[in-house]
Amino acid sequence: MEDKLKRAGALLNDNNKSLAKRFRALFMLKGIGGDQAVNYIAECFKDSSALLKHELAYCLGQMQNKKAIPVLISVLEDTLQEAMVRHEAGEALGAIGDESALKTLEKYVNDPTPEVAETCILAVDRIKWLKQRRQEVLYESPYESVDPAPSGVKNNEDINSIKNKLVNMTLPLFERYKAMFSLRNIGTEEAATALAEGLNCTDSALFRHEIAYVLGQMQLPNVVPQLNASLKDSNENCMVRHECAEALGSIADETCLNILKSYLSDPDDVVRESCEVALDMYDYERSSEFQYAISDAD
Repeated sequence: MEDKLKRAGALLNDNNKSLAKRFRALFMLKGIGGDQAVNYIAECFKDSSALLKHELAYCLGQMQNKKAIPVLISVLEDTLQEAMVRHEAGEALGAIGDESALKTLEKYVNDPTPEVAETCILAVDRIKWLKQRRQEVLYESPYESVDPAPSGVKNNEDINSIKNKLVNMTLPLFERYKAMFSLRNIGTEEAATALAEGLNCTDSALFRHEIAYVLGQMQLPNVVPQLNASLKDSNENCMVRHECAEALGSIADETCLNILKSYLSDPDDVVRESCEVALDMYDYERSSEFQYAISDAD
């Protein structure tokens, strides 16, 4: 295992390798876990790719290793880092859920970058929710992800009622996120269609980006047109377009292939790189590979 760890760490930090291979190395480190994996991931924040650094922060949050807290705080505090990287560092601190991060997160709830401020508000809410453990009716999640908010709906609540909460721009984001994850966990095409309506909410790019993320988790092809429409919109926030691309790669319907290929020359670096990675994810989803990780040949 130590050899695999070293090999994955070296590949992740080798900027001469393709982004797709480095992503596979990153997710291999996430799967192995432990302090040394955190060290290899933390080392890579010096990279020039905002997309990769964003994914580094995501994986550190999902690993829930408290050793990652100092590096995530330093990334959040670094105003020279791209917004999507700082946002993901804040979300990762919320995912780890340790109260030691509250003071820093509360400092940035009024950050001038909306995506960062909203993320920190959500992270603070999640940590406080973890502490209080409110008694809520929760759907059992079929996913292994650590989410920014719990899934909570009433037993008799229908999809349309949950969708109304999702798109209600007067509700706090934490409540709308709960509706989002409730629809995701229901997991039907009807629920996915309801979720896709959130891509049209104009109040928060952060919210739209999370909608695209959960649609990628669901992997249902009936929402490919909506994801394509958001990816096609050059005026959309790159965080949203990037998640739409990766969602299409995860869905891996045949129509996704040509869509992703058409954006490999997109002028936005994050979108272009996301399509490169998404095409690798597409290949993985349609293969017999057991795990999204580096091969023995890498």
